[in-house]
Amino acid sequence: MAFSLSVTLHMILMSTEFFIGIIVNGFLIIMSCNDLIKSRKLILLQILLLCIGISRFGLQLILIVQSLYSVFFPLAYQANIYGAKMMFFWMFFSSISLWFATGLSIFYCLKIATFTNSCFLWLKFRISTLILWLLLGSLLASLSTAAICTKVELPKIDYADFFTNTTLKSATAKIQNNNELLLVNLALILPLSIFVMCTSMLFISLYKHTHRIQNGPHGFPNARREAHINALRTVTSFFCFFISYFAAFMTNMTFKIPYRSQQFFVLKDIMAAYPAGHSVIIILSNSKLQQLFRRILCLKKK
Repeated sequence: MAFSLSVTLHMILMSTEFFIGIIVNGFLIIMSCNDLIKSRKLILLQILLLCIGISRFGLQLILIVQSLYSVFFPLAYQANIYGAKMMFFWMFFSSISLWFATGLSIFYCLKIATFTNSCFLWLKFRISTLILWLLLGSLLASLSTAAICTKVELPKIDYADFFTNTTLKSATAKIQNNNELLLVNLALILPLSIFVMCTSMLFISLYKHTHRIQNGPHGFPNARREAHINALRTVTSFFCFFISYFAAFMTNMTFKIPYRSQQFFVLKDIMAAYPAGHSVIIILSNSKLQQLFRRILCLKKK
């Protein structure tokens, strides 16, 4: 009974996260394309949001397919989800979505933080080139990671005694040597480290700026302080989703969680919350996107 309840709760949560994710990421893609077409020039923030929307859209589709197989086609999970094609797309969208989130944190850091360090200023004045190269590097790194992961031998699920008295029970995966796959995915620590560094720099910049305006005239400098605070709220929210997905993803990659257990479904729910929740925060932190989204949902009068 408890297992049936966990499956039901999992499907409710996954369905909710899926529909929210499809709506908000679809909105980001459409709005970013619309702005780029209207402006007829490259707008850095819109390019970032477009890339994030596409990567999250793909990741959301992969996660819902995994969920559907684990619930409705449990005996076909091994062959389909751990197959080379599905594994490639899962690794690719997982990696590139984390890299794109890191790119957005770098954008906020360089645009808002106020440091006089020569290296920081050099990067700040070349932000457009830096972000475009980062996007290209993210694509190549994610393709490489996904390609390598498809070559690694994955653990096999033992389906012996999978059915007992016509009741489906969790089966424990027979874990083989999985160090290679785990080491490959540890490469994702790099975007996580950069993300943490950018967040820390924003905190330090806010502290210095607050200390500066306390000892000087008030007025215009407060606008920059508000920009710092808004960016920190956004990046901190990003970080919560980022670290939760990373932790759940790496735990899943150990293949030590029993298949179709409550822990298995909880990990899937946590991972599915990231592509939906992260994009919701992006929309809520941007007044223009927030107003358009509310208007589309008929929550605000025209």
